[in-house]
Amino acid sequence: MKCIRCKQKAKILLKRHNAAFCDNCFLYYYRNQVSKNIKRHRMFDKKDRILVVISGGKDSMALWDVLIKEGYDVVAMYINLGIGEYSNRSQEVVEKFASVHNLPLIVKDIKKEYGLDIYKLSKTLKRSPCSICGSIKRYLFNKVAYDGGFSAVATGHNLDDEAATLLGNVLSWEEGYLARQAPVLPQTHPKLIKKVKPLYTLTERENLYYVLLNKIEFLHEECPHSVGARSILYKEVLNRLEEKSPGTKQRFINSFLEKGRKHFQDVAEKLELRECKTCGQVTTTEECSFCRFVRICNQQEKQQDV
Repeated sequence: MKCIRCKQKAKILLKRHNAAFCDNCFLYYYRNQVSKNIKRHRMFDKKDRILVVISGGKDSMALWDVLIKEGYDVVAMYINLGIGEYSNRSQEVVEKFASVHNLPLIVKDIKKEYGLDIYKLSKTLKRSPCSICGSIKRYLFNKVAYDGGFSAVATGHNLDDEAATLLGNVLSWEEGYLARQAPVLPQTHPKLIKKVKPLYTLTERENLYYVLLNKIEFLHEECPHSVGARSILYKEVLNRLEEKSPGTKQRFINSFLEKGRKHFQDVAEKLELRECKTCGQVTTTEECSFCRFVRICNQQEKQQDV
């Protein structure tokens, strides 16, 4: 098997592209994919300041590294969500990479800074820890980006993530989520910062190969709360389809973006945005979820002190 670009011995086969690459040409392909995604969707340019959300996993670490190498003005952000040793190990990986490469890093600890406990909130509100985490992360991504004057928030969502999310939303016909699923979520309010996904055409396997070739340390374990998640099941189903018909995930996403998403735009346009009465951040209710979480945790602390 020869590299499609240089004709040397290939190391990785990408069936959906009917292509194989040697190590060096794979890195060229990878960086080219990221650059094309950024330019095609006008995500940002070299004049913009980008807040990159980092979890310590292979996808976000790959995104951080490739954006730095492409010369973008990047600041990384890590949120310690208080998920025991998993969060602590993730933070260590992120801080080590930032220290070794002398890169700017913002760290937020939800317990130390805001008194939040996802397990207490999950029990009180009868919501899954993943749901609580998602609300907290989205709030902090946007608030830090807005307060810091960033042009965009970049996340490491990959092709597998996007295809699994789309499948789940289609199965339940989640019109609001379908309206907002895209490589770019534009700024629809002065306090809502643009969200972008530069890796949306690259798979988990390709991100893994990128970090291994670049000898980037990352956290190998998944979040303990991901066990049994529906997204895992959707990924397994899509992997079986991909094996039988390479390119299925890419076609699924591209066809939705080109033909399907436009039919849900009226749902997004009907969404009424307002500013939270407590913190001033954007929400659809009188008080945002984050401020509600803080209030609940503060009340629980006071009750324990009595």
